[in-house]
Amino acid sequence: MNTESWEGKVILAVEDDDVSLEFLKELFEPYKVKLLSTNNGKSAIDICKSEKQIDLVLMDVQLPVLNGKEAMKQIKYFRPDLPIIAQTAFAMAGDREMYIDEGFDDYIPKPINVEQLLSSMDRFIG
Repeated sequence: MNTESWEGKVILAVEDDDVSLEFLKELFEPYKVKLLSTNNGKSAIDICKSEKQIDLVLMDVQLPVLNGKEAMKQIKYFRPDLPIIAQTAFAMAGDREMYIDEGFDDYIPKPINVEQLLSSMDRFIG
């Protein structure tokens, strides 16, 4: 994994849980990425429309206002090449395939396994 190449990359974290968001902020700090965040799917769409430099989206699936699946579909409509990784605490067997079939680029269950998350992200921004 070449996390040095992540410097200056812009990641949007769509997360309605403050503890999870703080975890991501601390996790990404050494990699010198710019972390944007929002807590609902509707504002995630608005941010992806206005911030063209976003390189990757980490999308919680259970969100207020508009859920992560619907937000992903709308973002993919106008930014089809933007990688979006689904995250959910309600993980079940077969979820990864289901989320990828629905249009997400990858899927990470919560609690987040740091190595799995970093490896997935590296596939898209490394």
